[in-house]
Amino acid sequence: MADVTADRGAVGVSQGLGRAVILLGPPGAGKGTQAQRIAQRYHLPHLSTGDMFRDNIQRDTELGRKAKPLMERGELVPDEIVLGMVANRIGQADCAKGFVFDGFPRTLQQADDLERICRQYKLGCTIVLHMVVNPALLMRRLTGRRICKAGGHIYNVYERPPRREGICDVDGSELIHRPDDSEGVIGERLHAYDRQTQPLVEYYKSRELLTPVDAMAVADTVTEAIARILDGAIAHK
Repeated sequence: MADVTADRGAVGVSQGLGRAVILLGPPGAGKGTQAQRIAQRYHLPHLSTGDMFRDNIQRDTELGRKAKPLMERGELVPDEIVLGMVANRIGQADCAKGFVFDGFPRTLQQADDLERICRQYKLGCTIVLHMVVNPALLMRRLTGRRICKAGGHIYNVYERPPRREGICDVDGSELIHRPDDSEGVIGERLHAYDRQTQPLVEYYKSRELLTPVDAMAVADTVTEAIARILDGAIAHK
């Protein structure tokens, strides 16, 4: 695994949250939307393993060279490579004040390794937000989801439609309905989540790091509920 003792630069952990924020929840729970809002509100980097893969491949790092052929063949990238990239990214100066992770960790081993990395960088207790949503609402959210082809902005034809049908409010680009947002595919994804990711809820609950969030409310209400949790964490640092 990569060295995680690199110099962070001048940014201190006294700024921002000084913690990792992890969003757990099934597809359609609103993790991506809320992660973006948290990052903007608290001036934190929003981390994505996909972005890390692309960055390492583009820069032709050793980890990138290991990951590239696996990704091209559609194979899973081993934890050793994933955690190496994660460790290097957390070691950058902008993560010293905390960061937001959406879609990671996915396994108990990744969760253990992430906690170890956070301790090495002297980040405070991880804040894990469990996005709780009724399965029937999840299906409605996902089948109604539309995504901006250019900028990735997310809409929902039932709950948060664009002003003009099929057109992004932000940049005027076409909105697309992804093939994996069909009802059959969604059902399989939710079953996969229960099998693979649900154990993380118990992992973080046993460590008293988990805070449930009612994610069935409209996005703005969910954002304010999360802000109260994070503001409370800042007050008790």
